[in-house]
Amino acid sequence: MFDLFREIFQALSNNKTRTTLTGLAVAWGIFMLIVLLGMSRGVTNGFQSRMTADNSRVISVFGGFTSKPYKGYKEGRRISPEDEDIKVIERDNRSNVERVTATKSLDSAKLSTSKDYVSDEVQGDFPNRLKEGRITMVNGRFLNQPDLDQERKVIVLSTQSAETLFGKNVNPVGRRVDAMGLSWLVIGVYRHDWDKSNYVPYTTAMRLSGNDGKVSDLTVKLYNVKSEADGMAVEEDVRHSLSKVHEFSPDDDSAVHLWNRFVQYLTQMKAMGILEMAVWVIGIFTLLSGIVGVSNIMFVSVRERTHEIGIRRAIGAKPRSILVQVVAESVVITTMFGYIGIVFGMMVTGLIDQLSKGVEFLENPTVDLSIAVKVTVVLVIAGALAGLFPAMKATKVKPVEALRDE
Repeated sequence: MFDLFREIFQALSNNKTRTTLTGLAVAWGIFMLIVLLGMSRGVTNGFQSRMTADNSRVISVFGGFTSKPYKGYKEGRRISPEDEDIKVIERDNRSNVERVTATKSLDSAKLSTSKDYVSDEVQGDFPNRLKEGRITMVNGRFLNQPDLDQERKVIVLSTQSAETLFGKNVNPVGRRVDAMGLSWLVIGVYRHDWDKSNYVPYTTAMRLSGNDGKVSDLTVKLYNVKSEADGMAVEEDVRHSLSKVHEFSPDDDSAVHLWNRFVQYLTQMKAMGILEMAVWVIGIFTLLSGIVGVSNIMFVSVRERTHEIGIRRAIGAKPRSILVQVVAESVVITTMFGYIGIVFGMMVTGLIDQLSKGVEFLENPTVDLSIAVKVTVVLVIAGALAGLFPAMKATKVKPVEALRDE
């Protein structure tokens, strides 16, 4: 084995320029493959951080207008979600619906303190909004079940509202704000990329609105769903439950608008898989140009060493040993320069990771051990294939004719 590697590196050192130029094509192909895979992984990570499989098992229900007559009603009738719909959906769909919650928007309200005031949206909600809405608490806590049960006058402020009402670098938890003619205890401050609402308990918001039963939207949390067909079936069941209560046609898609985030999640995951597959195809075709170069240089090497091969065959070398040497030489060239491409590719993806901090759609665009292993396998296979045909030609060299070769 030691003699084999010594012969390989001796052959490579005799043609340094040719070997280097050919190897750079391999390094470039692997470099592009690593960078493309890193970017693909960054996009996938960014998507998954925003929508996990658990948080995506949700159907959001919004009001709409009927588009067809039904049971004596004309089209164009306004359908609005109501508080009673929570119990109806849970009762009719127990096998697939874990829970149903609602949002009660109090629209823009004037929140004030002795320091300043701000006009912001106040929204009545449930404790699960913290997880499902991907809300990050900065100070204090979010709403809990006792807040709802006791209809407490507590509020969770956005960072923007908190800074305006109390000033920067001030923890407002435990202080009070005035809003809608009442005094509210601040129990927490949250941060979110785009949500700027201020949250109060759902039950308290419903009481402030006079218990009119109207809600802004419904959130249906699903379970026991695994496929797109399962998600679509539950969506139809929810629409059918609402059609019975509000008396609209079950096939009227305009009466209520359902945003099936579970089906959307599965579709996007398929798209991420296609993206990664496309990156591999593009990267491998880029690598292919370098592999062809390696194969060509091995053909040239075999032609130049015909006399040497003839001597080895004449003194008893078997065709298998010739085959192994040529293939091993090809694998060494491909792997050596391929790892140069891997190193530089990982350096570039690391730099991109540092420069893309805070970019929502790109998160940790680097390669992990699993990708490095896959690329290593690709390198070994590519190197073996690049040397296989020149090696087969070398084994067909006849000793007598080779010894005559000058």
